Amino acid sequence: MKTVMILGGTKGVGNEILKSCLDKGYNVSFCGRNFDEGNKIIQSLQSADKLYFHTIDLNSIEGIEDFCIQTIKKFGKIDALALYAGITPVSSIIETEEDVYDSVFNINLKAAFFLVKHVLKSMIKFKLGSIIFFGSPHMDYGDIDRAPYALTKSALYTLSNHIAHHYAKDGIRSNYVVMGWTDTEGELELRAGEGVGEEELKNKASNVIPMGRLLNRYDPIPAIMYFISDESAMTTGSVLRITGGHYI
Repeated sequence: MKTVMILGGTKGVGNEILKSCLDKGYNVSFCGRNFDEGNKIIQSLQSADKLYFHTIDLNSIEGIEDFCIQTIKKFGKIDALALYAGITPVSSIIETEEDVYDSVFNINLKAAFFLVKHVLKSMIKFKLGSIIFFGSPHMDYGDIDRAPYALTKSALYTLSNHIAHHYAKDGIRSNYVVMGWTDTEGELELRAGEGVGEEELKNKASNVIPMGRLLNRYDPIPAIMYFISDESAMTTGSVLRITGGHYI
């Protein structure tokens, strides 16, 4: 029985990973800031025995180690880690203030790094594990108003390759999924703050994405489930682009 740990999992693609893992019979550990939100998901899926929710604010690494400890306490081990959580502030280099910089680096990079640190210890013990990073086309250089975000996604790519190279001997694989422009709750909320409605957003995307539409929250799921599964046992250090042909 596999146990999948998700950094995030209450919304968007992360929540679809959670539900797809449950469908496979996997145990799932996930996290978020709001206890009631996590508890509501557990109750709605009627899966208290197979789900664990950890309340945490990813602006700080306080609680990161305990998230790992409690997951192992409930399920025994961690077979796969999906590092989904992240924020996308609208900010160019010249517009970025220190608080914005610190927030995006804390949530997108620092939290992921230290969770990997603790999860790796368990995976090394069992000589198995799959780590899945969520990247972005911004990893190469990014839109001008996504500077801090682009830096974190590039750093996560380096971290994925570092793990793939140095921990393959321990049976651990690491892969990087470049997820394109997706109509998650966070994206819709971000665009609404810019005065762009959902239909306008979809029309704009259809003109710039070669395959003609935004990704939906289900599009990346088959790839993620492949990386979690034993079918990808010899796949590590890879980059898989799910972008509809959209490259920055």
